[in-house]
Amino acid sequence: MRENLFLVASQVGTLFLMMAVGFVLARLGKLTRDNLPRMTFLLLYVVIPCLIVNTLQTECSPEVLRSMGAAALVTAGLYAVYCLLILPFFRRQPPDTRAPLQFGVVYGNVGFMGIPLIRAVLGTPGMLYVTVIFIVFNAYNWSHGILLMGGRRRFSLKRAVLNPGILATAVGLPLFLLGIRLPPVVGSAVSFLGDMNTPLAMIVIGAQMAFADLGATFRDRRLYLAAFLKLAAMPALTLLVLYPLGLDPVLYSALIILAATPTGGTASMFAQQFERDAVAGAQVVTLTTLFSILTLPAFVLLAKLAGGA
Repeated sequence: MRENLFLVASQVGTLFLMMAVGFVLARLGKLTRDNLPRMTFLLLYVVIPCLIVNTLQTECSPEVLRSMGAAALVTAGLYAVYCLLILPFFRRQPPDTRAPLQFGVVYGNVGFMGIPLIRAVLGTPGMLYVTVIFIVFNAYNWSHGILLMGGRRRFSLKRAVLNPGILATAVGLPLFLLGIRLPPVVGSAVSFLGDMNTPLAMIVIGAQMAFADLGATFRDRRLYLAAFLKLAAMPALTLLVLYPLGLDPVLYSALIILAATPTGGTASMFAQQFERDAVAGAQVVTLTTLFSILTLPAFVLLAKLAGGA
């Protein structure tokens, strides 16, 4: 037990140390607000797609296909439950504030924090599952998420389908199913670019926190409810609901860990894009990220113990 706790704490601590690098660089003025959109674009449109394609460069077998199918079905069901459960919360808030708070509880930082964390804690077996989970997450994020933030008038089927995660899957999945391996030169380049995800994502998150108004964030009581729901209620619910299903231990652990990730940056980006309360969106990202320093190690350990991964 003590060894597991130390191992998990050290793995999570490594990620937060990389976040500290981004925080310090931003405070020193070496990273500016103008830099972050460019770095985020690089992550979303180059690094994460390369990571997805590289993860799918593995042997395809009936057992692996069944596991991936199970991961997709369970993840789709989980997000349907999340979307329904959040409806009663924040009803007294103005619609422009309610939308980013509800969005922030449902959609965690699966791409920037979840993928590096799964890689660190569960290794290669977890990465195949997290790729499938990320695909389903993207489908919900760009469909339900946009309906929640922008309403039906702002929903776009094209945007829901043509996002970086889905496009990378459209490239990587046929290669996976047909057993085609990329040429060594191309495969190495894709692998190296995908490996940038962990450090670059952590630096971006750290820099985002450096630009946040922490005083105003800590004074807003609404955010504490959002943080509790995102960091404690959602992962605890995931752990309890999935336990009787007898899932593969790695998949079970991955779903719990990803449910415990803090709110993703899209909460603030979508709020700004769809003219919602962008300040509330940014604040829930900041507060949940800060508090996840305490909650993430606990749920990572619980996931590993409950799942036996």
